Amino acid sequence: MTGNETRDVATPNYTMGYDDEFQALLSRRSAALNAEHLLPRLKSGLRVLDFGCGPGTISMGLADAVAPGELHGIDMEETQIEMAKAAASAGGHSNAIFRTGDVTDLPYEDDFFDVAHCHAVLMHVPGTAETLAEVKRVLKPGGIISARELIGDSMFFEPGGDMDGALEVFKQLLAANGAHPQMGKELKRVLHEAGFSDIEPSASFECYGSTEDVTFYHGFASGWFFTPEIIGAATKYGLATQEQFDGWRATIDEWRDSPGAFATIAWGEAIARKP
Repeated sequence: MTGNETRDVATPNYTMGYDDEFQALLSRRSAALNAEHLLPRLKSGLRVLDFGCGPGTISMGLADAVAPGELHGIDMEETQIEMAKAAASAGGHSNAIFRTGDVTDLPYEDDFFDVAHCHAVLMHVPGTAETLAEVKRVLKPGGIISARELIGDSMFFEPGGDMDGALEVFKQLLAANGAHPQMGKELKRVLHEAGFSDIEPSASFECYGSTEDVTFYHGFASGWFFTPEIIGAATKYGLATQEQFDGWRATIDEWRDSPGAFATIAWGEAIARKP
């Protein structure tokens, strides 16, 4: 399989969407920052699947780590794949191949990949078992899967005020859309249930403490969480009122201006092997 191929697939409703604020968050991701637990396992010549690759910001580092081996990125959203293709072309990543596709119906033959990687993907897929079975199918015997997923309960703002309520609504919105906001701490169990072995779990924090990072995270949270779409969904499900959102908006503005402002996104990680 060569070239940057695209096929038509049905696109599920993705909770985080594809607006400018979320794209800015994705642009900050890289293999060095977000796949640090996997990089020591990669070597030249391997064939890697990055499923749910988004715009390819992590994929490029994975492609570098296995060159001249192949990096295959797949995502359900065509606009993200077009961005990944452009980034690969601009960066000279000739071994990076991208296409649209469904992680529950991967367009690859059995035993095709040495490594499968995902970041913040299993948390959004309603059918976790189905997805992992399909990833296991395309892995070679002895191949490894690497996942990094959200631990919703370990996220925080400090000083927090009443932001714990906002974080709770965020988790409930994910769950209402079929997602799994605690997937990061469930990874060892779900990988075991999927038939993987030699599971090595770990955890890490994505921290926002510098002035630049605090400003960015405020902008991201404000621009995504306080949109009419999110507020409308939360009120529709009876998760929060407009008055609560107004209060959280004031609190996050106060957080941004506090000299002690600090926040984290918590991640669970795991590497496992196909027997």
